[in-house]
Amino acid sequence: QVQLVESGGGLVQSGGSLRLSCAASGFSLSPNAMAWYRQAPGKEREWVATIFSDYSTYYLDSLEGRFTISRDNAKNMVYLQMNSLKPEDTAVYYCNVDLSGSKHWGKGTLVTVSS
Repeated sequence: QVQLVESGGGLVQSGGSLRLSCAASGFSLSPNAMAWYRQAPGKEREWVATIFSDYSTYYLDSLEGRFTISRDNAKNMVYLQMNSLKPEDTAVYYCNVDLSGSKHWGKGTLVTVSS
C-alpha cells in the first residue's frame, strides 16, 4: 500500500519559513523521483519541485530560489523547505511519486501565508 503523508503546514506570515515533510511507505523511496505539488484555492494543481534518485533537483521558476526539496531515503522522508514565503504560496501542498506510470498523492497539508 503506497502511502504518502504530508505534514508541517500551517499559518505563517509573509517572509516566514516552513518545512514540509512527506512520510512515504509501501514502496522503496531510493529509486524514485519525488515531487511536491500545490493547489491554491480556485486554481489547478501545479508542480512545485522534484528531486530525482540521484538527488538532482528542479523547481518551478517562479519560486525564485526560495524553496528547497530534499530527501532522506533512510528515513523514507521527503522535505520541502520554504523560505521567504509569500501570500501567493498559499495552497494545499501535496507529496507525489510516480510508480509504474501512475502518480500517487498524499492528502496534502495546508500552507497559509498571511500578508
